[in-house]
Amino acid sequence: MRIARSGGTPPELEIVAREEGVDVNKLRHRVAEGRVIIVRNVKREGVKPLGIGEGLRTKVNVNVGTSTHVVNIDMELEKVRIAKQYGADAIMDLSIGGDLDEIRRLILRESAPLPVGTVPTYQAWMETVAKGKGLPDEDHFIKVVERHLKDGVDFMTIHAAITRELAEKAVKSNRIQPIVSRGGALLAAWMLETGSENPYWKNFDYILELFAEYDATISLGDSLRPGAIHDAHDQLQIAELVNNARLVEKARQAGVMVMVEGPGHVPLDRVVEDVKLMKAVTRGAPYYVLGPLVTDVAPGYDHIGSAIGAALAAAAGADFICYVTPAEHLSLPTPEQVKEGLIAARIAAHAGDIVKLGEKAAAWDRLVAEARARLDWRTMIDNSLDPERAWKIHTQFGTNLPSCTMCGSLCACLVLEKWARKLKGKGVQPSTK
Repeated sequence: MRIARSGGTPPELEIVAREEGVDVNKLRHRVAEGRVIIVRNVKREGVKPLGIGEGLRTKVNVNVGTSTHVVNIDMELEKVRIAKQYGADAIMDLSIGGDLDEIRRLILRESAPLPVGTVPTYQAWMETVAKGKGLPDEDHFIKVVERHLKDGVDFMTIHAAITRELAEKAVKSNRIQPIVSRGGALLAAWMLETGSENPYWKNFDYILELFAEYDATISLGDSLRPGAIHDAHDQLQIAELVNNARLVEKARQAGVMVMVEGPGHVPLDRVVEDVKLMKAVTRGAPYYVLGPLVTDVAPGYDHIGSAIGAALAAAAGADFICYVTPAEHLSLPTPEQVKEGLIAARIAAHAGDIVKLGEKAAAWDRLVAEARARLDWRTMIDNSLDPERAWKIHTQFGTNLPSCTMCGSLCACLVLEKWARKLKGKGVQPSTK
């Protein structure tokens, strides 16, 4: 960010501009203003810089990590491999069980060349409270952040905007669930127990110094995001967003790249206004959307509910989608559920990009559509999001037809084929109506 502000063009900007097909001067201007971030840690080698923000393709993140009840690092590494295979742009390690330092380092190694994010609050808690050592002190929260940066973590969720006042209001509120953010709940409990202010809020200037040293990205957490559509856009959610907007400005002044997380569970008709509100109060900071989940009645299918909201959010200007799996609200996801969640999120991201980026994104759709029109199954399926699944479905009845088995000989493409050939042979183009 500092180099971009001085008029320079670091190689990371050139890489992102080339991959995204955008003018490098426009990209430099957006980075300088904080409307685009380039995610990477100078300590970590072998990672491609990831551009997130205005004018760029909507990116998708995959969460992996152990729980307190299921600690299977081989399974989590398999999830990383699936994420890479099916087109994730970034990975977050949310581990809370096992040797967290070792797990993080293994995930960092396996994830390359994708950037990796973490939530340091979890480890600060697990190293103290979970081991019967009492509450972590203020310094411990900050030391864990520094440890993650030294390991090469590229971006980190920092729950800095939930103040002690907001934590007290949350637990006294009439929300269906006062706080659904795991990190936010841990910090709220710490503040209510100690009577002290949020250590990230209190020490944010020092945190900025740490992130500036490693040129890593802060992802400002939304501890008070609604966990039910009934609670969407209440005073608590908006108050935290205002605090996050203040922190965005502090980060920009320090030359630290920053994005903002949100919004959780939001009714369909408020998704677009949520994105516009966030962009307005942060002056265009990249938006990392969790969901948005547009209904609460879809356990087992929350990846679909999330994809509906995420597509609307992406079209309205959201920049980074955190996938949701079918296991959301129910369980630690399996590798197959990770794949399902990722594919759903990628569909949502691309659907949004067709609106946001126009023909640049829609060229992919045209390629697939033209192949479908000429019954070119190989091209159509090979250019789909999940060719393996598409081929399996296409051949599931074992027939060898030019069409699919749904329409068979009554396929619209086959029915009109002979007339199309005749008209084209006479130099007359067939009507598209």
